[in-house]
Amino acid sequence: MAVMPSIAASTLHLPPGRWITVLDGLCAHFPAISHEQWLDRMARGRVLGPDGVPLGPLTPYRVGMRVQYFREVADEMPIPFRENVLHIDEHLVVADKPHFLPVTPAGGFVEETLLTRLIRRLDNPHLVPLHRIDRVTAGLVLFSANPRSRSAYQGLFRERRISKQYHALAPALPRQSFPLLRQSRIVAGEPFFRMQEIAGAANSETLIHVLERSEAYWRYGLQPVTGKKHQLRVHMAALGAPILHDTFYPTLAEPAEDDYSRPLQLLAQVLRFVDPLSGEPRYFESQLRLV
Repeated sequence: MAVMPSIAASTLHLPPGRWITVLDGLCAHFPAISHEQWLDRMARGRVLGPDGVPLGPLTPYRVGMRVQYFREVADEMPIPFRENVLHIDEHLVVADKPHFLPVTPAGGFVEETLLTRLIRRLDNPHLVPLHRIDRVTAGLVLFSANPRSRSAYQGLFRERRISKQYHALAPALPRQSFPLLRQSRIVAGEPFFRMQEIAGAANSETLIHVLERSEAYWRYGLQPVTGKKHQLRVHMAALGAPILHDTFYPTLAEPAEDDYSRPLQLLAQVLRFVDPLSGEPRYFESQLRLV
């Protein structure tokens, strides 16, 4: 009997090799995962063949065979913050993501991700995020709930027909005039997970407003026109106003466990667009607030 996966599986097409069983091949291909771990996954139906049927330890190895397996992280730490679902319909799900929760599985996070939580909570394995925000950023994330209408909503982001507004707390910039349009060229930096500005034609653009002034910091409204990785964090740091509690910019902090008392003060506050199916205006606003 085929198994309906509750979260998206990873896929491997078995490479050329002299292994007798699929189990032998998996152990050789993924040396960091023990023989016992693969046996346990197979026993729980977490390794599937091309027809969705669970594979056993004696399944013969066949070059090119499509194998699906579910990523697992041993002793994955729970993230003590809950998402809030703001909207559900046939086509869309809108969620308010807390700080520290990844949108999709990556690295040491599989179960403790917004996507996995929502798939389980809403019993919809077809959920796909239409865009991403950083793990350390809080706020709105839009999901496609229906494969038949997915491309129409993906087009909103591809064609820049969706307006996004973020709120951020950062040091004052009294010598700058606002609103301010920040344009620069952002490329991958060092280490690989950081970004940097370099000379050259601009490939990133952010419109920056001041929403509130105080002695300790200012509250900014940030509207990204483009969607480069870490764009808002890079732009604010380059202006001399790094977002409060940013451990990447302008200086990379020493590796440490998450400090839940000091979340990055960046919030995906508003999503606004014209629905590509109904033609009606859609507006969603986060219920979260920065401190």
